[in-house]
Amino acid sequence: MFIIQFIRGFSMALADSVPGVSGGTVAFLLGFYDQFIGSVDDLITGDMQKKKAALLFLIKLGIGWVCGMILAILVLASVFESHIYAVSSMFIGFIIFAIPLVVTEEKETLQKGWKGAPFIPVGVVIVAAITYFNPVSGGEGVSLVHLDFRLGAFVFLAGVITISAMVLPGISGSTLLLIMGLYLPIVAAIKDILHFDFSAFPTVFLFGCGLLVGIFGVVKLIRKALDRFRAQTIYLILGLMLGSIYAIVMGPATLETPQPAMTLSLFEPLFFVIGGAVIFGLQKLKGIKK
Repeated sequence: MFIIQFIRGFSMALADSVPGVSGGTVAFLLGFYDQFIGSVDDLITGDMQKKKAALLFLIKLGIGWVCGMILAILVLASVFESHIYAVSSMFIGFIIFAIPLVVTEEKETLQKGWKGAPFIPVGVVIVAAITYFNPVSGGEGVSLVHLDFRLGAFVFLAGVITISAMVLPGISGSTLLLIMGLYLPIVAAIKDILHFDFSAFPTVFLFGCGLLVGIFGVVKLIRKALDRFRAQTIYLILGLMLGSIYAIVMGPATLETPQPAMTLSLFEPLFFVIGGAVIFGLQKLKGIKK
């Protein structure tokens, strides 16, 4: 069903557009992560029938993602800035309410592969370390006004790294862009293109090429991990999701105008509950024929 895939893609884009949580996390929470990874891989290596099915699925998902990203860049960026604690509380609700659902759905796999449980703290440490050692906090970031070969290569590499993180649950590609000082410059470049100012086209083109190379490179590894080491991979993903809570808590400090990290006094329970309600609402969509 088109509307289901559209909502899924739209939700992934909203997560990808802000530091703290990744689109891969949303895909995993909503139960279509395997289908997403498998479809991208089938588009590259599958037979003609698999390619057609994968392309149809990814087009539906992609339309929602593009619409969500455009809305986020043009409209929601200011909302995230001005209501960051409400948004952060909602994202924490996403994670907290979704983890039990993930554990329930993967219960048999996790029980059989219980020896993979140490991968949980590994996942937590990975995300927490990336967040803790983030050297960029606010500011304008790297200047892309004069794009030379070295800076262009850096933008391309950033695209590869960013999409790899966006595909993995728990690691925010936007957070990695902040670490590299490219979050605000890339968002500004895309916004210029959307306003028909094509002076930033070389930057967006190089970044886009990096995204394509990154996603086609990482999905094969993820699919093999899910096929051959599913229990360990699920435990690692649960750790990445738990670690993303810390990333969300620290997210306000990475805004263009840095805000204090979230504390209990800044936490907004209503939006936390809304986040949980959204997860349970979207969970119902999983039973609808795709």
